[in-house]
Amino acid sequence: MFTSFSTALSALSAFSTAIDVTGNNLANLNTVGFKASEVSFHDLVTQSLGAGLGSTQVGFGVGTPTTAALFTQGAIQNTGGSLDAAIQGDGFFLVEGPGGSTEYTRAGNFQTDSSGNLQTATGQGVLGWTLTNGVLDTNAPPSAITIPTGTVQPPVVTQNVSFSLNLDAAATPGTSNATFATSVTVYDSLGNSHVVTATFTEDPTTPGQWDYSLSIPNADLANPPGTPLTGSINFNANGVLTNPAAGSTSPQLAITGLADGAADMTINWNLYNGTTPDITQFAQPSSVSAVTQDGSAAAQLTTVAIASGGEVLAQFSNGQQTVVGQLAMATIRNPDSLIAVGDNNYELSSASALPAVGLPGTGGRGTVAGGSLESSTVDIATEFTNLITYQRGYEANSKVVNAVDELSQDTIDLIK
Repeated sequence: MFTSFSTALSALSAFSTAIDVTGNNLANLNTVGFKASEVSFHDLVTQSLGAGLGSTQVGFGVGTPTTAALFTQGAIQNTGGSLDAAIQGDGFFLVEGPGGSTEYTRAGNFQTDSSGNLQTATGQGVLGWTLTNGVLDTNAPPSAITIPTGTVQPPVVTQNVSFSLNLDAAATPGTSNATFATSVTVYDSLGNSHVVTATFTEDPTTPGQWDYSLSIPNADLANPPGTPLTGSINFNANGVLTNPAAGSTSPQLAITGLADGAADMTINWNLYNGTTPDITQFAQPSSVSAVTQDGSAAAQLTTVAIASGGEVLAQFSNGQQTVVGQLAMATIRNPDSLIAVGDNNYELSSASALPAVGLPGTGGRGTVAGGSLESSTVDIATEFTNLITYQRGYEANSKVVNAVDELSQDTIDLIK
């Protein structure tokens, strides 16, 4: 009879622990990437009473419950946050732990500090690979990701231009429709822009021939006038460009003595896209459909964002985007063996399999959704049901304690 005290007390302790776990789950109902824990009970060794072995067995109560985080997939919520990232599938982000250790998390609500270091919401460095000297080496061991802040992207000198246009085959030489002009903005070594104007004039004596001239304004030159690029292009009876022929050397506009002190420029005028001419001559009004050039002005870093796939992208004021980093991911075959260490992080236990680290979407690792976060897996209805069950269990075992206490008093009274 008196073992009922310890049996009931073990139950009170076990249900108290279970209520603590349920309370922790409910407290983290809105914690990003949180995984709800499940409580498992187990009984203690039993004793056999009477002559027959095992004919009467009485247990010694319930042991301390074990808990395990359920690593089920949480709902992916689109937040629009530039540095938010959610894992769809298996895997963990890697973060810096105390003393240089590595911890693992599903929470992707990242931020940057004043030095451009990518960090978790609690200030721990996020591990991956950073662009170094123009190279992103994902074969190297992961390290803290540092995002360039206040970076100025140097200008790119224009080396090639092209015009996709049609010249009017029905134009009458000597009239206004026999002359057509278009322009493209190019950039020098200092990032300053210059407008290159291309003028086409139908030759009055040779059918299918147009004379061209490419030049920049004299105001852009230190010693004007400059020397324009001039020449002729020819079309066959089907309006197809035949001269210059495909594969021949592109006409080159040489720009020397710029007034801003930039280096001299040599710009290739590409007349073909592969073997397909960019310029046609059909009986339609002369018009341009596309203009391209490969230069850009100097640009300031404006925003940094995590893209789908875990790439860290830097966007500059000229609209260009550059990959400056890559998030690392790890898979662990038995994630339920991980130990929660707070701050949404886990660390390996002695029972954990070695993590396999690599790029998202490879080797069984899940994918990364940028601008999104993974919600907590806590189900409020399930937790309330568990809470009621554990409360009733606690109350029932407290009745056992009261009953045994009364029996103890009755036994003591018999002695008297």
